[in-house]
Amino acid sequence: MPAKVRSRGEPKKLYFDFQYRGKRCREYTALDDTKANRKRVEAMAKKIDAEMVLGTFDYAKYFPDSPRAAEFAAIEAQRSGLIPQFKEFASKWIEENRPRWRIATLESNIGSINRHLMPAFGETRMDVITRENVLDFRAELAKLPGRNGNVTLSGKTINHTVGVLSSILDEAGRRYNFSNPCAGIKRVKQQKADIEPFTLDETQLLINNIRADYKNYLVVRFFTGMRTAEINGLKWRYVDFDRAQILIRESFHHGRVEQLKTTESMREIDMSAVITQALKEQAKATQGVSDYVFCTRKGTPLDTKNFTDRVWYPLLDHLGLRKRRPYQTRHTAATLWLVSGENPEWIARQLGHSNTEMLFRVYSRYVPNATRRDGSAMDQLLSNRFGLDPIAKGSEVTRA
Repeated sequence: MPAKVRSRGEPKKLYFDFQYRGKRCREYTALDDTKANRKRVEAMAKKIDAEMVLGTFDYAKYFPDSPRAAEFAAIEAQRSGLIPQFKEFASKWIEENRPRWRIATLESNIGSINRHLMPAFGETRMDVITRENVLDFRAELAKLPGRNGNVTLSGKTINHTVGVLSSILDEAGRRYNFSNPCAGIKRVKQQKADIEPFTLDETQLLINNIRADYKNYLVVRFFTGMRTAEINGLKWRYVDFDRAQILIRESFHHGRVEQLKTTESMREIDMSAVITQALKEQAKATQGVSDYVFCTRKGTPLDTKNFTDRVWYPLLDHLGLRKRRPYQTRHTAATLWLVSGENPEWIARQLGHSNTEMLFRVYSRYVPNATRRDGSAMDQLLSNRFGLDPIAKGSEVTRA
């Protein structure tokens, strides 16, 4: 509770009444309860409150003759021997959370700790990191140069780094009984990432000109909206030709099979005629050779960096198309579904979103009036373009 100024006795004397480290403290003054004295003591009470919030409050500085000062000094001495430095606790925090994180999350968190947090807080005891320290640290982060030609670090990177710090401090606070100094610190503004989907003409141009061994891969990427790790980890046992569905059950990232990004990511993607044709052609090349639908000559999953640097970017350059990451194939699928008039709820399920909120937020300028369809409009559009017969919805082939 905030420090209160009260009075008692005859004549009435002013005293402080406040909570510190879970204990109620009353410290008396020799000042009479007058308007001027109360104003002076209330100003001091506000200062005490502020310092407790910042973690800089020194009991002995304000009340050097109080028995409480000696008591808290003894507690502080004991705590200093028990509470670890940031570098020790952060390492422990990483190991404790390693089993529940995907490898991308693990590497991102370790990167933030090693690059930014260790240099700033490594030698600091966990409970003496203050709100002011955190704000100063964030201000310094904002001055650092960014990557890919950015003048400074992005708001996303700054928020992630401070978020990791907050998570570490929150866990330490629970164990060693101190407040998280990051509590209440607002995130810095993040620039909204602009999606850069391909048009249908550009999509067909890419498909028609890519190396033959990557053609089916690109067709499936462009027209299912699968994430990179999902399509690279797709196995033949998850392709159901009878029901015309692709089952998303796992992913492949950084050399290992991983759990999916979110619970909603576990889903079934409806196969259009174009996707079905591409996968049946792909089956001739890799089914029975590898567990993976798209694989190297050795039967191992495709490497994202190898595909991006040796196949994708050279193809864009050759065709005179603006350089964009392969992930834009996912955005392309979403926008093509939308401009085809597909039901946004169906699209959200195909993409693995829990609801349509992200769909409308990210792709709002592509959203026409919602219809009540189930993929048939997109199938019709693609089938006409590629000269195929669309799949009849509601038939035995597509019925679950």
